[in-house]
Amino acid sequence: MATFGVMTNMILYLVNEYHMDMATASNILFLWTAASNIMPVLGAAIADSYLGRFYTIGLGSIVYVMGMVLLWSTALIAQARPPPCDQSSDSCSPSTFLQSMVLCSSLGLMSVGAGGIRSSSMAFGADQLENEDSKENSSVGESYFSWYFTLYMFAVLVGNTCLVYVQDNMGWKVGFAFPSVLMMFGTVSFFLGSPFYVQVQTYTSSVTGLCQVLVASYRNRQFKLPSDATTNVIYYHKNGPAPGFPSSKLRFLNKACIVRDPQKDLMPDGRARDPWSLCTIDQVEELKALVRVVPIWSSGMIMFVDLAQNSFPVLQASATNRRITSGFTIPAASLQIITIISTILWLGLKDNVLLPLASRVMGRPVNISTTRRMGVGIFLSFLAMIMTAVVEGIRRGRAIKEGNSSEHHLISALWLVPQYCLSGLADGFNDFAQSEFYFSELPRSMSSIASNLGGLGFAVASLFASLVMNMVDSISKAGGRQSWISSDINKGRYDYYYLVLAGLSMANMVYYLVCRRAYGRLKAERRLKENEDEL
Repeated sequence: MATFGVMTNMILYLVNEYHMDMATASNILFLWTAASNIMPVLGAAIADSYLGRFYTIGLGSIVYVMGMVLLWSTALIAQARPPPCDQSSDSCSPSTFLQSMVLCSSLGLMSVGAGGIRSSSMAFGADQLENEDSKENSSVGESYFSWYFTLYMFAVLVGNTCLVYVQDNMGWKVGFAFPSVLMMFGTVSFFLGSPFYVQVQTYTSSVTGLCQVLVASYRNRQFKLPSDATTNVIYYHKNGPAPGFPSSKLRFLNKACIVRDPQKDLMPDGRARDPWSLCTIDQVEELKALVRVVPIWSSGMIMFVDLAQNSFPVLQASATNRRITSGFTIPAASLQIITIISTILWLGLKDNVLLPLASRVMGRPVNISTTRRMGVGIFLSFLAMIMTAVVEGIRRGRAIKEGNSSEHHLISALWLVPQYCLSGLADGFNDFAQSEFYFSELPRSMSSIASNLGGLGFAVASLFASLVMNMVDSISKAGGRQSWISSDINKGRYDYYYLVLAGLSMANMVYYLVCRRAYGRLKAERRLKENEDEL
């Protein structure tokens, strides 16, 4: 709740209080989003190998509170941010180096803290269900994950509505105070419950195992693989040398699991003397499975570039008529809850109405494969970018024609509903299908990696989105022309910018179809084929 309550409206804080131009403010938010999604991957590795989930969440919570309080101080202390603009001369002083460092430090601490919390919170909650009753009753686990995502989406909705409303109507001092106090309360509550928690012992991280395969295959690169994998070659298994062979795909990785000299490579109990020179077949096959899903992962990452555009929708919404009554106006950033509601409605209808109805009509179980849903999501993201460009063109044309920003001449915020709905449906189709795809295609031992691949994709997408925006900004303002990415939305050409994103989405659609064809059958499809052959 604290994260989304701050992140959703941050673009206005940077532009209005720190006097940043749109491109600079967007770049900061892109980098902040990237860091906040990369850190959970590092946090998961640290939790699995060293600290454990309890201490990782606890340490992350403390660091996040430090970052949140530091951000709050920039609103409390006038010297921590630039002075207000001079209305008479219409000039604004930029932030000093020290002011910028304080701001970026607060965002950095929040990213590090988010890495500790997000990486382990879901798994730590599941650890509390590890007892005999829950093992015999699978509905306990299903109920936990349902409640987890329900509360997560509720927190997002509250952050995007209540906290944003407070920031818009009561100022940044109060607006940042609420998430800071909420985070403090959550941290104290977490530690107060420590005597009752189940804490699972840490093991070697699966990320470490994948790195060991890469290092071992490189160290053994001079070894020549036989043409036949079964010819006079001993492969290393978890419990020592045993029959069994690695797959023929990506054969160069097989060098990591070949026992060349049992006396030198193995200990008396059968374990490898140096796990960075000799790995198990299972480790090698895990890395192969990960490499196999990377192309499809990259197509989802490119789609996330569209979803990472959090700055412009707030700027666009602020230039529309959002008044409901004479005393209430919807905050610009709160309109993005339409995207969240669309995602929730689609997931609810799919599982509880559409698929059961289709199964009843067809007389057999009907399901939509993960890869098909991912493809539909990519196509819907393309439509969302087209719709955004069209609506922005209409909004900008009317604003320039009327020549003022009176509410009577602004287009209604209802014009933005279709693009938000399309973005929500794209997220509902692709994002959740990606998670299901990784969990179903990767070995069970790689579940921690599967759970973080989506976040890693969003992190890379944020960096790529920053690159695309900077390229558009540089090219469009060449020769002294007005940049498409302007702080004045009516002077910029954000409709053209979104057409660029639409073109990128269409190219990504073609790329995804190629990757999907090259991937071949899914695990479920292969099992079905094997069962049919047996019959």
